[in-house]
Amino acid sequence: MLDKDDMTRDTLRMFKSEVQKFEIDNQETADDAKALQIINKMIKQRKDSIAQFTEGGRVDLAEKEQLEVTILSKYKPQQLNESEITEKVQSAISQSGASTMQDIGKVMGILKNSIAPGTADMGVVSKIVKDQLN
Repeated sequence: MLDKDDMTRDTLRMFKSEVQKFEIDNQETADDAKALQIINKMIKQRKDSIAQFTEGGRVDLAEKEQLEVTILSKYKPQQLNESEITEKVQSAISQSGASTMQDIGKVMGILKNSIAPGTADMGVVSKIVKDQLN
């Protein structure tokens, strides 16, 4: 607030509002894991909006949404890069003995336990697993 950074202030207020909404709706206190889920949900919503605004020619609104994604991402844990994810995927494949696409469930089960929550986009992980098994 003192920096007069209205965008950050408004984005954090939006996040706080989402946490409060979660707590009221579910009658439970949001812990760190729930807060991380809320941040991920908000980022996903904004990325969908960015795609729609870009298609609709509303670059100004897409830029605003991108700023919100950047601000929210600051509060997420350090993300694994693609090479680190690939390394973990190869380890899980060898650990499970997977060789075909039918074994994707075994590999993803191992990966969900070995990758800390919020450190990797599971959509990206799934894509890498599919690429490795093909």
